[in-house]
Amino acid sequence: MSGFLEDAYGARTQEAVNAHYDRWAESYDAEVAENGYATPRRCAEALARHLPDRAAPILDYGCGTGLSGAAFRAAGFTAIDGADVSEGMLAQARVRGAHRTLHHVSPEAPFEGIDVRSYAAVACVGVIGAGAAPFTLFDDVLAAMGSGALFVLSLNDHSLADPEARARLDSLAPSPHTLLEAEDGEHLPGIGLRSRVVVIRRG
Repeated sequence: MSGFLEDAYGARTQEAVNAHYDRWAESYDAEVAENGYATPRRCAEALARHLPDRAAPILDYGCGTGLSGAAFRAAGFTAIDGADVSEGMLAQARVRGAHRTLHHVSPEAPFEGIDVRSYAAVACVGVIGAGAAPFTLFDDVLAAMGSGALFVLSLNDHSLADPEARARLDSLAPSPHTLLEAEDGEHLPGIGLRSRVVVIRRG
């Protein structure tokens, strides 16, 4: 295992996270494939269970190299747009070609130039939590989405160990949002890491 995956979950500034993923971009797909990366497929299958219209537009936020977009395409979805803070990752996603459009965004203005309310679903596959985007992105996505839209996300073991992640999931109980599904399963079995795939309907 290379140092990129070993170092992916360490605490660092957002600038350091972006730089890490820029450096990792060219070898990312091969490394996570070697370790059995299962979460994109699991997220796509979970969304498909709750969104029967495969032509409905999806925003794949934190799309990385496009692995998640390819998983949504494999599940039958046809209108997938991507966004990411890493130019290096987006360059790989452009080559893969799973998305209709790709947006480069910044942590300070996460949805600049994107009409989030026009999407039937927003996905954050492996995006929120340890070594990636802050947990506040969870709130930002829900606030930006349109009523009735679906939010599919994954939280790996490192992220679930953080009380902030658990607090956000627990806060859904009395909220206007509906927790449709929360399923634990494989994330990167090659390193013994699991994740929880969550689907929420925005109130």
